[in-house]
Amino acid sequence: MPHQTTAFVRRSRLAVALSGMLLVAAAAHAELADKDKPMNIEADSLRYDDKTQTSVFSGNVLVTKGTIIMRGSVIKIRQDAKGNQFGELDGTDKAPGFFRQKREGVDEWVEGEGVQVVYNSETQTVVLNGNATLRRYRGTQLNDINEGNQIVYNSLTEVFSVKGGPNNASVTNPSGRVRAMLTPIPKDEAAPAPSTDGAKLRPSGKIGEQRK
Repeated sequence: MPHQTTAFVRRSRLAVALSGMLLVAAAAHAELADKDKPMNIEADSLRYDDKTQTSVFSGNVLVTKGTIIMRGSVIKIRQDAKGNQFGELDGTDKAPGFFRQKREGVDEWVEGEGVQVVYNSETQTVVLNGNATLRRYRGTQLNDINEGNQIVYNSLTEVFSVKGGPNNASVTNPSGRVRAMLTPIPKDEAAPAPSTDGAKLRPSGKIGEQRK
């Protein structure tokens, strides 16, 4: 059985490689089409349950889907009849689950970490649970950081919300409150062209805290 599983994974990787080559000439706005791209997964082992249509990949998991990259120790993947994909990625205390995706129309990337990363291709949302961090890069420069116990990011609307709480408490943040670092755009930098596809990442109004 282990030999058959290894052979299956090898054949799957070959098919993944071939399908990736065929997608090289995809449209320029690939980030909008991430949800429709095939999900490619590499891991040390695979367990598949045909009854529940669920695959569990374990050990050094690497997931790619268009511009999306996810890494962790274990991921459980389920696909519904419409082709929507749902993933629960678990990390460890030393190596939390990782998520990264390019933003539409700009040279910016959003990446996050959490003890668990929950991905939903139908709603195009990612939920980072446990010691969650969300970062935004402009090119290779780190621009914004948000930290909390749970972060929900919607790549379609480009809205995110952050929740704090006791579970997020640490030595440097004993209250577990939400923390953020926002860097202003340099004045001498050319303003980006007007866009209607949500080029500005904005936080949800739900994350604000009452001022004392």
